[in-house]
Amino acid sequence: MFQPGSVRWTTRGQSRVRRKSLKLVYIETLNVTVLSKNVSKKQIHTVPKEGPWSVLFFGVDDFSLESLKGLHKEYELKTLCRLEVVTTQQNKKQEVRDYAMQNGIAMRTWPVTFDTDGFHIGIVVSFGHLIPKKIINSFPLGMLNVHGSLLPKWRGASPITYSLKNGDTHTGVTIMNILPKKFDIGEIIAQEQISITPDETLPELRAKLAKIGANLLVETIKKLPSILSNGRPQNETEATYAPKFTSKISIIKWDEMSAIDIYNLQRALVGLYPLTTKFRNTMIKLLDIKKIEKPNHLSHLQLDIPGVATFDKVNKVLIVKCKDDSWISVAKVCIPGRRSMSANDFSNGFILGQKQRIIVFQ
Repeated sequence: MFQPGSVRWTTRGQSRVRRKSLKLVYIETLNVTVLSKNVSKKQIHTVPKEGPWSVLFFGVDDFSLESLKGLHKEYELKTLCRLEVVTTQQNKKQEVRDYAMQNGIAMRTWPVTFDTDGFHIGIVVSFGHLIPKKIINSFPLGMLNVHGSLLPKWRGASPITYSLKNGDTHTGVTIMNILPKKFDIGEIIAQEQISITPDETLPELRAKLAKIGANLLVETIKKLPSILSNGRPQNETEATYAPKFTSKISIIKWDEMSAIDIYNLQRALVGLYPLTTKFRNTMIKLLDIKKIEKPNHLSHLQLDIPGVATFDKVNKVLIVKCKDDSWISVAKVCIPGRRSMSANDFSNGFILGQKQRIIVFQ
């Protein structure tokens, strides 16, 4: 059984699919000859049998940065003989670009319009662009991707968010081969699984997985090139998807979501979007949400439908009924055009004047 904290390295016997992209021919000298068959004209490359390796790194953000730092350390230790970076100009935050500039790492801008000859392998981490077949096949050892889930679960741009939103109790990192035309479908080279704690948030889990991914990538690099022959195909019947999303994901659907669903959504969107709901035809933000049991001292109130809310004077929070007779508390509220206010202030303005001291979120 694949236990949290363990690393799964694929073995040759696990793969029943014939590899079409790379054929490794081992030679008892210092080199390996690689024949690439996915290009119009067969290319024959000679690469070191045990390194050092020449790496072209594709990345942008903080998740990418941990892997770049790991590779940069290996470059300084001479495991790599060359390390350069490809990044984009689209993102406001450019952690990879800033690190490369600060550490004198040669940097290029996407899209790739330069010759990639001289690089043994490409590494892609949280890059957000499909890599063309021509570029993939220009690397003698192909390209690897560090993905923030246990593929084939949560393919796509937002695996960590969807894992938290779904209430998963474990996740992990996958090192996989990159194939053209589609994201996250390549053979699995290695995986490491970890547990997710019940209150873990997106920034916390993202930072943890970034470090695990960086370490797993470095260990994979150290096992080149033989490890590339051991990839195992993904099970398509187990595939789930984590596509890009907009702020609409933050809207609470009271009739469909239990308290744990709402709490998990909050955890999944920390640092991105606060949860929102409609109140008197206006979208407002609900902040600092927690799962609770319904307080006994409020049992006399008619809180009988999801979305009904009242103010709990004892605990100084709003309490809201959710699906399946479950409950959340809300400590702060933000109304458009105003600063966030405490639940007490919100109650003074919108609940105390009500005859039954209740309101309804929609």
